Amino acid sequence: MLDPTLLRERLDDVRAGLETRGPGTADALTDLVRLDTERRTLLPVLERTRRARKEVGERIARARKAGGRGGGDGGAAGGDEVAALMAEGQAHGARIKEHEAKLAEVEAERDRLALTLPNLPHASVPVGSSDADNPEVRRHGEPPAFDFEPRAHWDIGPALGILDFERASRIAGARFAVLAGAGARLSRALIDFMLDLHTTEHGYTEVEPPFLVRSDALIGTGNLPKFEADLFKVAGDWDLYLIPTAEVPLCNLHREEIVDGAALPIRYAAYTPCFRSEAGSHGKDVRGLIRQHQFDKVELVAYATPEQSYDVLEELTGHAETVLRRLELPYRTVTLCTGDMGFAAAKTYDIEVWLPGQQAYREISSCSNTEAFQARRARIRFRREAGKGKPEFVHTLNGSGVAVGRALIAILENGQQRDGSVVIPKALRPYMRGLEVIEPRA
Repeated sequence: MLDPTLLRERLDDVRAGLETRGPGTADALTDLVRLDTERRTLLPVLERTRRARKEVGERIARARKAGGRGGGDGGAAGGDEVAALMAEGQAHGARIKEHEAKLAEVEAERDRLALTLPNLPHASVPVGSSDADNPEVRRHGEPPAFDFEPRAHWDIGPALGILDFERASRIAGARFAVLAGAGARLSRALIDFMLDLHTTEHGYTEVEPPFLVRSDALIGTGNLPKFEADLFKVAGDWDLYLIPTAEVPLCNLHREEIVDGAALPIRYAAYTPCFRSEAGSHGKDVRGLIRQHQFDKVELVAYATPEQSYDVLEELTGHAETVLRRLELPYRTVTLCTGDMGFAAAKTYDIEVWLPGQQAYREISSCSNTEAFQARRARIRFRREAGKGKPEFVHTLNGSGVAVGRALIAILENGQQRDGSVVIPKALRPYMRGLEVIEPRA
């Protein structure tokens, strides 16, 4: 959520920043400003009415006390005065209810609109409209040279007997897969390898979070209300959704807390399955493992102070890149332009791994700094000195460290041999019980 102070004091800058994110992005600003003005007009009116009712109550008390000193009810005149004051107090009470109802209506609509606005891009983010405008930051490794026509993973995996789309379709429908034998072991090896790397070398604390979350957790990360169509909701009266990424539970670990600023940055890593309906992606990446309804991922999340967060973004991105370097996979890193960034991000790096079967670099990790956007929604703050000073919103960062299925794809396609076998990267062999090559079925 954007800082309300920015909307009041730097509206033109906010509008200009939002407009770089795409046509219509800033359309809600006009209504949002109108509602905020209406709210600030209502507040003093409501307060004056409350004070007036309080004053009437004090006058009633004084009139009754005076009547008591005179005996009885203070005579007809005293009784008439109390009755008139009580009627006046009731009228104020009715007006207070009207003002409170109107204020609640205005605030609800203001908050609803505020949740539809994406984050402002950082000043260093290039302006652009699509992935064609994403500049390359660096590149590591050379795509392998084959003396045969390289195949895509959707051909390699089934031929090895480790990947089955047909049976998965009979079980769950399109965009699911079954991994078997060395394929299932390879997936598990990747998870263990990445968690070990991030927790022993990169300083992350491993977390096993819930795979189901409430709607307020998804609001906190920016998935709701805008991306509800991309989520799987539990049927019935449950307010629960399957997580689209471990970013959601990890970014809500400190929900409504004030953390010790001296402990920042705090880093968490988690393996989870992830679930997405892929609404709006019909006809896109329909073959293979690239875009599935269920997939595995090791997620990295960090909490940082505002002055730390962009250094932490560079470190987090480097940690994800280390995974690919250890797996000997060629990749490149790009900065996403304003029009290609995710809803909550202020700045994002995408790491794209080389896939010989598609002769293209494809995203395997997206690393973002959301600044205070998510923390403001989830009310996550810190104090610079424990127990002292005004609480400030933390900055939250997230990144794939990395997507398991896409790493498996890259290993199959980059490690493929002419005879159909696949060479396992050296870093994974201890996790594969020493297996060096996945051989074709006899």
